[in-house]
Amino acid sequence: MPMPARFRPLPFLLSACVVATLAGCGDRSAGAGERQGGGVPAAVVTTQQVAMQPWSDTISAPGTVKARESVTITAKVSETVERVHFESGDEVSGGATLVTLSGNQQQAALQAAEAAAKEAEQQFRRGSELVQQQLIARSQLDTQRATRDATLARVAQMRADIGDRRIRAPFAGVLGIRQVSPGALVTPGTVVATLDDISRVHVDFQVPEVQLSQLATGQRLQGSSVAWPGEVFEGAVSSIDTRVDATTRAVTVRGDFPNASRHLRPGMLVQVQVARPQREALVLPEIAVVQVGRDTFVWRVKDDDTVERAIVAVGERRAGQVEVVEGLAAGDRVVVDGTGKLRPGMQVTEPATGKASPAEAAPAPAAQG
Repeated sequence: MPMPARFRPLPFLLSACVVATLAGCGDRSAGAGERQGGGVPAAVVTTQQVAMQPWSDTISAPGTVKARESVTITAKVSETVERVHFESGDEVSGGATLVTLSGNQQQAALQAAEAAAKEAEQQFRRGSELVQQQLIARSQLDTQRATRDATLARVAQMRADIGDRRIRAPFAGVLGIRQVSPGALVTPGTVVATLDDISRVHVDFQVPEVQLSQLATGQRLQGSSVAWPGEVFEGAVSSIDTRVDATTRAVTVRGDFPNASRHLRPGMLVQVQVARPQREALVLPEIAVVQVGRDTFVWRVKDDDTVERAIVAVGERRAGQVEVVEGLAAGDRVVVDGTGKLRPGMQVTEPATGKASPAEAAPAPAAQG
């Protein structure tokens, strides 16, 4: 039975679809080959050539401010405060009277002692005249001399007792907060105020014993404090302790700082930096150094503009710069910006030079007709 006419073109249509499908697959295969042959584009980075530069090491350590002279002023006797001659924060000179204690009984006793001393002196003078006239024995004159000396000692004792009723500043400085008021009863040891000489201050800080050979008196110091941001305090090493702490293996260093502004106060924390003699060193920006686990490395650019890892050992870090003590040589070119996208063997280029990698410079494949 002959096939109806509407079904006769079907074989031709199926053949056309198969041909079209195979042609499409061939086009996709060709496109994939072109992308594979194009290569990976070079990474755009910033590089720098390593060179020897002047480098000054610093030793940094926290320190504590101490007054050049410091004392807590206390009473010596039990007595009532009669008058206070200062206010908190006053600057006083050495020997200035700070507090006067009541001393009426001592004044009366002093007057009695002075009267007794005067009488004893007169008796001694008369005895001296009588001895010269040989009217009394010399032993009697010796007794009168002893009596006179005892009364004079009593006068001196009473004057010293009255002196203890005047509390004075032992040296010039700045007084702390006043702790007593008129009418208060003080006893030996009662705190009146603190007194500190802060025209110059000491700053004590600890340095590890491995750096002991790098310290010397007279070395320049710089200090900074969070209380005065941006202000730099200049000083010098005044002394180095003769002993190393057996527990911390550190030595105490004392710096001397002028303090005309009175910004440094006893007890403050100051970050101290000790300057060391200048020398030549390989220096890089700190961002060029990569730390992964225990490995410290930089990306070194080879002659063919590919990068490799160079394991380095670093020394001091300061102000965004780092000293490289091992792993690089003068003249090496390293990546300082764009390190996060690099892999060993990757091609790199710099935007300033526009130098392209060989893959980018290769001509594109000719279009198929």
